[in-house]
Amino acid sequence: MEKISRRTFNVKITKAIVGTALLSNLPLSYAFNSGKKQKLGIALVGLGGYAGGQLAPALQNSEHCYLAGIVTGTPSKEEEWMKKYNIPKENIYNYDNFDSIANNEDIDIVYVVLPNSMHAEFCIRAAKAGKHVITEKPMAVSVAECDAIIKSCKENNVKLGVGFRMQTDPYTQEIKRFGKEKPFGDVKYVSSDAGFIAGSWMTPWRLEKKMAGGGALMDMGVYAIQCCIYGAGANPVSISAQEFSTKPEYFKNVDETITSQMKFSNDVVGNMFTSYNANGNRLFVSYERGWAELNPAHSYGPLAGRTSKGEEIKFPYKPQYQQTIQMDAFAKHILTDSPNYAPGEMGKRDLMIIEAIYKSIEQGGKTIPLDLGNMGIVEV
Repeated sequence: MEKISRRTFNVKITKAIVGTALLSNLPLSYAFNSGKKQKLGIALVGLGGYAGGQLAPALQNSEHCYLAGIVTGTPSKEEEWMKKYNIPKENIYNYDNFDSIANNEDIDIVYVVLPNSMHAEFCIRAAKAGKHVITEKPMAVSVAECDAIIKSCKENNVKLGVGFRMQTDPYTQEIKRFGKEKPFGDVKYVSSDAGFIAGSWMTPWRLEKKMAGGGALMDMGVYAIQCCIYGAGANPVSISAQEFSTKPEYFKNVDETITSQMKFSNDVVGNMFTSYNANGNRLFVSYERGWAELNPAHSYGPLAGRTSKGEEIKFPYKPQYQQTIQMDAFAKHILTDSPNYAPGEMGKRDLMIIEAIYKSIEQGGKTIPLDLGNMGIVEV
């Protein structure tokens, strides 16, 4: 057995994790401490398509967390999920008795997968119950709500993460590496598209501003914003935007298509496109001496990419949920204080950008200044 010095051991457990290294085992000091949990229990709040189709299956193969409970407003789903995932009756909650989850030692993390307008309420209730919190994107429907969530988590000494699965994806990490190590020189321009063609299959609440907070921008636009930021390697300092609608009779209450132009703190410029009536799934980054592209850039996988050198950006693909890596990374953050790849500040930053985009549209495309500092940029 390899002999590890205290110094080497400390370096190993504090070194930032990248790409597939997120799946490595917990540090020995933790594994041999029988006084602590080695896997954390997650309760999913809201059992819609994403929870049932992605999160729950992803938790079946996670190393550092597991599906411990559910919270649902639909009684018929209780029995179905209990049988399918062997969840004990005492770990089943509804929206009315949710606060009693504070007394359940099986549940360490609450993952809020509800309509956007409900995120703040249940994140705050989870924090007050002493549970760590993951909230789906967008973090909330306003910057003020983001502030309230962050404040509550800090006051109750719990960790907070946002469900940005792309932040832990190896393809995303590779684009970040290009920006930091500069194999093609400095970044000069970024462009990202994120959208789909809405149909009858889409959950109705996404077309209601009261529930969703907005349309394509609040949904798919978050991906495009994130892509531009990690492609540029910096936060935007100003932004302008325009809104278009080809089906105003259908998108009565929410935005259909939005384009936006950004200038970043490192003088990179960028374009963002998001839509509920056009498909988009791409990130393009132009450097001094070449370019890199991910296409698809943010779907459930596998992703794909290439560079101007004629090389394919490729990682060994095995059937694996991106959400497994995402939730394992957050569990490790709680267990070992490893990096939080999508902290609440990142979610707040994106809402600040979204609010600036809507403000620009209201003012006829006027350029809106942004003061974001380094908020939400995670070094990995």
